[in-house]
Amino acid sequence: MAGYPVGTAPAGVVAEPDLLLGRVLAGAVRPGEPLTDTRLVGPGLTTLLPRSQVAAPVRLADLAVAGLVRTGDRVDVLATAPGAAEAELLADGVLVLAAGGSGEDPAAGLLLVAVDPATAARLAAAATTATLTVNLPPP
Repeated sequence: MAGYPVGTAPAGVVAEPDLLLGRVLAGAVRPGEPLTDTRLVGPGLTTLLPRSQVAAPVRLADLAVAGLVRTGDRVDVLATAPGAAEAELLADGVLVLAAGGSGEDPAAGLLLVAVDPATAARLAAAATTATLTVNLPPP
């Protein structure tokens, strides 16, 4: 791979640019940053998840909040039902596998989080009627 001495490229680096055609990045990358299989949405993104977890989508209502979240962060997911005085905690300390883009990007405000199947079902149900947001707890 160009730019790396032999044997020093990151594990899982995608060495052939043609293999990236049609793939979607899990998060932003900087110019010159090597792309690895875990930086791409798809099998590489979920390969390391324990069998007890799934990747669940969470679409945040506030794009400004979504812009603060990065792949690898841990977040608390909250839902506020219409007319509710308080938000309900749906998931706490969940790992963000991918954080969508911003602005006009169709993935803007979309997070992909690692949760157990029951929590994924709660997130999906809440998304149909409630406003979703996240807290970013300290590490």
